[in-house]
Amino acid sequence: KMQKIVPVNSILIPTQASLMFKGVIYDTYQWKQQLFDGSHTTFEMLRRPDTVTTICVVGDKIIVINDEQPHRGHRLGFPGGRVNETDPDVVSAAKREVLEETGYEFNQWKLLKVWQPQRKIEWFIYLFVAWDGKQDSGPKPDGGEKILLELLPLEDVQDLATNKKGVLGESEEILSSITNVDELIALPEFEGKLFNLTAS
Repeated sequence: KMQKIVPVNSILIPTQASLMFKGVIYDTYQWKQQLFDGSHTTFEMLRRPDTVTTICVVGDKIIVINDEQPHRGHRLGFPGGRVNETDPDVVSAAKREVLEETGYEFNQWKLLKVWQPQRKIEWFIYLFVAWDGKQDSGPKPDGGEKILLELLPLEDVQDLATNKKGVLGESEEILSSITNVDELIALPEFEGKLFNLTAS
């Protein structure tokens, strides 16, 4: 059972829902729901693994990766990926992804933001900031991706995010609120509600 923090206004699959289809990424759940007039209907939601992404601070620069995958070509983003069933928690998943994609290990971590991209999917994206680290090795991407690393000044990363390059636009709100990396590190930790994820 994994415990995780989700936004207060999250839409979650109810515990009485039944798993109707188990896919490679998406699982389909259904449940009977009583309506305001007393009648019942079937509701449906999907669930997929959560995603972690990390703004990695190295000195006064930020790591941006150019990630190429067979089905979607090149994309700019921060290190990150899917939370696996073997990850004990989301921060462990973020640390694993950062190490795999950059070769860096960081001592300091903070959760900045959690959001639910689609209200009909129980899926959350976790945005961390990490600092005080060093690179012990090069990237070790899996067989389905090629990764190039860049260390960019904050101003360049802000421009990329503002122009919605790759998935950097997801962090535009946070990046536009700061003027240097020290302010990024000093941002408050995300506060939400605790949620116990039960196995499918």
